[in-house]
Amino acid sequence: MTELKLKLSVLPTEPGCYLMKNDDGEIIYVGKAKNLRNRVRSYFSGAHDEKTMRLVQDIVDFDYIVTASEIESLLLENTLIKKHQPRYNILLKDDKSYPFIKITKEKHPKLVVTRIVKPKTGIYFGPYPNAYSAHETKKLLDRIYPLRKCNTMPDKLCLYYHIGQCLGPCVFNVTDEQNQEMIDGITNFLNGETDSVMAELKEKMENAAAELEFEKAKEYRDLMGHIENTMAKQNMLTKDMTARDCFGYAVENGWMSVSVLFIRSGKLIEKKAEMFPINDDIEEEFFRFIMHFYDLNSNLLPKEVHIPKEFNVDLLDEALPVAVKGPMRGPKRQMVDLANKNAKIAVENKFEMIARDEERTIKAVETLGDIMNIEAPRRIEAFDNSNTQGVDPVSVMVSFIDGKPSKKDYRKYKIKTVVGPDDYASMREVVRRRYTRVLKEGLPLPDLIIVDGGVGHMNSVKDVLINELSLDIPIAGLRKDDKHATAELLYGDDAEVVPMKKNSQSFYLLQRIQDEVHRFAISYHRNTRRKTSITSQLDKIEGVGPSRKRKLLKEFGSIKKMKEKNVEDFKEIGIPENVAKNIVKKLSE
Repeated sequence: MTELKLKLSVLPTEPGCYLMKNDDGEIIYVGKAKNLRNRVRSYFSGAHDEKTMRLVQDIVDFDYIVTASEIESLLLENTLIKKHQPRYNILLKDDKSYPFIKITKEKHPKLVVTRIVKPKTGIYFGPYPNAYSAHETKKLLDRIYPLRKCNTMPDKLCLYYHIGQCLGPCVFNVTDEQNQEMIDGITNFLNGETDSVMAELKEKMENAAAELEFEKAKEYRDLMGHIENTMAKQNMLTKDMTARDCFGYAVENGWMSVSVLFIRSGKLIEKKAEMFPINDDIEEEFFRFIMHFYDLNSNLLPKEVHIPKEFNVDLLDEALPVAVKGPMRGPKRQMVDLANKNAKIAVENKFEMIARDEERTIKAVETLGDIMNIEAPRRIEAFDNSNTQGVDPVSVMVSFIDGKPSKKDYRKYKIKTVVGPDDYASMREVVRRRYTRVLKEGLPLPDLIIVDGGVGHMNSVKDVLINELSLDIPIAGLRKDDKHATAELLYGDDAEVVPMKKNSQSFYLLQRIQDEVHRFAISYHRNTRRKTSITSQLDKIEGVGPSRKRKLLKEFGSIKKMKEKNVEDFKEIGIPENVAKNIVKKLSE
C-alpha cells in the first residue's frame, strides 16, 4: 500500500487511461480520465458505492497510458477493455466497436454507419466516439449528397427520391461522374472541410430565427453541434491500417526510459515502458533495447517501426526485418512525440517517487534522531502486548530499517512466566527473551527501542536492559490519546514529551510504527485465542481425537453451533452414541 500511495502522489495531470491490477497482476478495471492524477486518486478517498468499494479493495497496483486528448483516451479505453476484458468493467465489455461512416464500393454507392470494418468493401471514416452524432451527421450528409439508400435496387422510385435524398438510379441514369462528385464531397466533409456547410447552416439558422421558426432554427443548431462532435480530431488514430510500433525515450540522472506504443488497425492498443541505467552512448542503448525487444524470427512483427528523427534511422532499418522510419511531421510524428512524452513522465515519476520515499523514510529517521538528540535510528524495534483480561497473553516485536518495515525480522512471543493481566511483567519477559538471544547469536542491536505505552512500560524495559543485560540502547514510549491515535513521544530519564510537529514526516513514521506493531499484536492474539478456544474445549472430551475434532468442525463450523445440537445430530454424522453423549454433556457444562 505504501508503494501504491507513492505512485498516486506522482501521477501526471494529463489525460489518459488507467489500468487497475490485483495481487496476481491481472487487469481488473480500465478507465479513462481527463486528469489522470485526480481521477485515479479519487478511488482511494471519499465515499463510494458498493461496486467501487469492492474494486478498490482488490487494487494493489495500477498502470497508465498518457494520451494527447480526452477523446483519444475514450477510444483507447474501448480498445483496452476489449483486449483485457476486465471483470469490473460492465459498460464497454461487450466487444462493441465504435461506429465508422462508410461509403460502399458499388456501382451506385451508399452511405452507411457500421461497426464492422472490411477495408476492401468501401471507404471508412472514424471511428467516432459519439455514435449518436455519427448517425446525425450521416442524416445531414444524406440531405446534402443524395446517394442511393436502398439495399436492393427497386423497380420504381421510392420516397427518398421524392424528398430529394436520392437521384433515383433505379429508374434514371446516374453517371459515374455524378457518384464520384458526391463521394468527393462526402470525403472532404468527413476529413474536416466543413466550413462551407457550417456557414450555410448558420445562415439558415439565423434566417429561421428571424422568421420566428424556432423549431427549425433549433434543428439547424443541433446539426451544427453534431458536426462539431463528429469532426473532433482523432490524433490517436492513423488513416491507414498499418501495424506499427512507435518508440520514444527520455534520459535523466543516468537512467533511460523507453516507451513503446503499439498501433494496430489504426488504434493504440497498448503501451510498454522500460527503465534501465545507461552504460553507453544514448543511441547505442536505445538501439540495443529495440534489437532485444523483438524476436527477429517471429511472424508477429509490425510492418513499421517509428523512432525519434535524431537517431540513425538507416542503421536500424538495415538491422531489422521491418521498415524503420523517423517521421518529421504529421500524425506519425505526433505518435513518436507521444511515446517520448510517456517515457519522460515514467522516468520523472521514478525519481520523484525515490525523492518522496527518501523524505518519508531515511530523512524522517535522520530528523527523528536530531529531535531526540541521538544518532539516526536506522534500526528501530517496537514492542506491544495483547491479552483478554490476562487470558492468552502474547507480545510482538516489529522492526523498521531506514524507515521501512523489515517483516523478516518481526517476532511473536507467547507469554510464559506471567499470570494475569500484567503488562509491565509481560514486557520485561519479552524484552529479556529478545535481547538475550540477540546477544547470544550476535544479531544486530537496534538503534532505538519503542514501546507502545507510557512511563511504566519504558521503565520495565530499562530495568531489563540496563540491570540484567548491561545494554545501553535509547528507549522511547508512544502514548495514545482518547481516540487511540498516536499522540506523544516520550524520551529521556524523566520520560519527557519530545516536541514534534504533528504533520512532520518523523511523526508520520512514528504513527506507522505504532499502527503496525498494534496490528501485528492484535492479529497474533486473535489467532492464538481462536486456536486455544477450539482446542481446549474439544480436547477435554473423552473419545474425541484429532480426526473426530476435524470432522466435527467441518460439519458444524464452531463450538457455538455444536452446543445447539443433541445426541442424534452427532450420531447422524457418524459419531458413536457414547461419544455423542460425552460431547453434549461436556459442552453443556
